[in-house]
Amino acid sequence: MKITVVGSGVSGKALALFAKNAGFDVFVTEQNKLDDDTKELYDENGIKWEEGGHTRGLLDCDLLVLSSGVSEKSIPVKMARQEGLPLKGELDFIYPYLSGKIIGVTGTNGKSTTAALVHHLLTKLGYNAALAGNFGIPLANFAMKKFDYIVIEVSSFQLHWATHFSFDIAIVTNICPDHIDWHGSFEAYVKAKRRIIDLLAPDGYCIYRTKEEDLLQIGNRKGARLYWSSNTPVYGNAVQDDLVLSNSEVVLMANDHNLKLFSPTTLPLFGRHNVENAAMAMAAVYYLGRDVNKASKSLLDFKNLPHRCERVGEKDGVLFIDDSKGTNVASTITAITSIPGRKVVILGGRGKGEQYDELAKVVKEHVKAAILLGEEKEAISKALEEAKFYNFYFVSSMEEAVSMAFKIADQGEIVLLSPACTSWDMYKNYHERGMHFQKIVKEIVKADTVKNG
Repeated sequence: MKITVVGSGVSGKALALFAKNAGFDVFVTEQNKLDDDTKELYDENGIKWEEGGHTRGLLDCDLLVLSSGVSEKSIPVKMARQEGLPLKGELDFIYPYLSGKIIGVTGTNGKSTTAALVHHLLTKLGYNAALAGNFGIPLANFAMKKFDYIVIEVSSFQLHWATHFSFDIAIVTNICPDHIDWHGSFEAYVKAKRRIIDLLAPDGYCIYRTKEEDLLQIGNRKGARLYWSSNTPVYGNAVQDDLVLSNSEVVLMANDHNLKLFSPTTLPLFGRHNVENAAMAMAAVYYLGRDVNKASKSLLDFKNLPHRCERVGEKDGVLFIDDSKGTNVASTITAITSIPGRKVVILGGRGKGEQYDELAKVVKEHVKAAILLGEEKEAISKALEEAKFYNFYFVSSMEEAVSMAFKIADQGEIVLLSPACTSWDMYKNYHERGMHFQKIVKEIVKADTVKNG
């Protein structure tokens, strides 16, 4: 079979190499220029390619395979539809070549951390588990290999195209407006996220927050419903499969008895949102039939993923936290409200078509000052003014932002980088932005100068 792979990013490149190894005749079409290493890689493997745009040559195939991020609006998709060529998304194309039980993790925020937690716990329990997703490790890398479990961080882009994939466990961390520019509306975004529930195996389990039960149209599917409780004990009013969280314990009502999963005070992670992530990961271990008591001990040595509420350093009583992965309004709101203490927050970058009204309200309630940079600084400032919050400052660089935030913050307060925007106006990606922030912070921490001196 002749296939055309659309896109030559991380997932597209992996798709092309896997397909070639699986015996397909592969052609790659890429809107941007290919680097020399990629060209050499394709040539060495007998993969034909085109760069800098899409020609009708991409239609000389039996199937178009869409790498992660390819939208309905893309030129290749429109061309294929006009010619009546079949389309297949990344997930559906790879699925027949996967082994083991599949745990899918999606949501607006927290999916990377939750997926990493599930993988960490299963690995610590001694199982051969793979971790795929936004970690630089595409799913195609694990095709035609033997695993007990494959944990996948699944994006709304991938789910949009999925029709034949099947998950044994489906975790939805939360749903908030995001990627509206790609999907066209919040309703379309939710529809894509909901696909993970639709694709659940008949004997599978879903894990989700109670507040999203109707949005996800859970129906009578089996699984855990997560919510916070202020009751003591927390399981007093719980029913079967309730996943109940409090500041002192996390409990799953399983087989008519309360199963304590862990105590939040033992987690090596910042914030209430990470308690939710860990609770969902532990529930997944339970529904897979694994030893939750042994798994709970492994939570203690989990290392959080970079740039996700990551502690960077401290100087003169001011704590610096890197949440560069906070690329949308919902994730930044979560970071601000989940991390205790007064904060000076660094906001801004390139927007995703979101409004900043709710963010402004949270800033007014929880933030001492806001430092604004990037393309969206004017839009964010207008929302702050409408919320009657005026203690914000415009800057033109990350160096200036961190320096000003440090001057404003007092002992016992926090400087938080959580931009609520993408990094693409100033950096290649959120990782590069976070590393720059960390570099500046480490220089401040090492300096001999006294704060405000």
